[in-house]
Amino acid sequence: MTERFTFSIAATDGKARTGAIRMQRGEIRTPAFMPVGTAATVKAMKPADVRAGGADIILGNTYHLMLRPGAERMAKLGGLHGFMGWDRPILTDSGGYQVMSLSDLAKVTEEGVSFRSHLDGSKHMISPERSMEIQRLLGSDIVMAFDELVKTTSSRDDQARAMERSMRWARRSREGFDAGGDHAARAALFGIQQGALDESLRKASADALIDIGFDGYAVGGLAVGEGQEAMFACLDYAPGQLPVDKPRYLMGVGKPTDIVGAVERGIDMFDCVLPTRSGRTGQAFTWDGPINIRNAKFAEDLTPLDPESPTASWSKAYLHHLVRSGEILGAMLMTEHNLWFYQHLMHNLRTAIAEGRLTAWADGFRVRYGAARAD
Repeated sequence: MTERFTFSIAATDGKARTGAIRMQRGEIRTPAFMPVGTAATVKAMKPADVRAGGADIILGNTYHLMLRPGAERMAKLGGLHGFMGWDRPILTDSGGYQVMSLSDLAKVTEEGVSFRSHLDGSKHMISPERSMEIQRLLGSDIVMAFDELVKTTSSRDDQARAMERSMRWARRSREGFDAGGDHAARAALFGIQQGALDESLRKASADALIDIGFDGYAVGGLAVGEGQEAMFACLDYAPGQLPVDKPRYLMGVGKPTDIVGAVERGIDMFDCVLPTRSGRTGQAFTWDGPINIRNAKFAEDLTPLDPESPTASWSKAYLHHLVRSGEILGAMLMTEHNLWFYQHLMHNLRTAIAEGRLTAWADGFRVRYGAARAD
């Protein structure tokens, strides 16, 4: 049987790495992009098509799944994998971000976060222990520690308090995960570094997480409105504060240029709703930059979005018609293309790292995509 969790680095190029995570449900090639399946579905996509597009792992959302259909019901139905028909690894986030961003009535205490559901106003509490229990009931392969997120514009005192509480919650998450019996014997637990844009707070967070010990480490608290330049400035040092032999996951990122710049700075894993959400609203990602398929100039354009895309059989004119008409097929095809583009981007990054030509490839990508390099 495959080991519970291993991470190997096959090649490096500067700070960038390419390798693989191996788990019982399969191998995850890194750098990896995880399509977001918030409510047990990658919207507008069948699981087989998500896999065919190149995804090795997807993300599920603890907050949304605990509310509907419910963690205990999910366990009764055999877990998230069987429920949605995805037989490869699934990472679940801890629920903390959604609790604090979707509920106007969330209250944070040392115990955890109490809140009202955005669906029906019902009262709930998530603590580190409850988050571990929910993710265990879902059957997650990679479990995220429960943490507290504050805005990068908060005062340094507030950022320090949230980081320190997150580290206490990280230890409780570790203990709650380890008490998970069979699930803990086959799943992995990632800690989340916090500290906003403050290098010393990030270092203190990293040191605390390393002392606890995790299978992988996420850089949390970014991609929340600080802008790419500030995010990259943080990534110039934050990944290097984490263990070199463990995967590094940048949560909630992002745009193609964000991903390329973060890979150059040592990040191994990403997730974002952007390719699926953009697909549903008519935006397609291409090597020449994003396009709005609703634009009138595509009404008679018989070329595909990309000749290698799984949607290459359909013209931009047809996609324009579908999206402008509100047809479901339009959302499906646009989403399928965008997920293919993101996975092809990751493939190209892995290849460039392995061949020692990442800088040249990335600079060429930015020029063609229409983005200036942020150093």
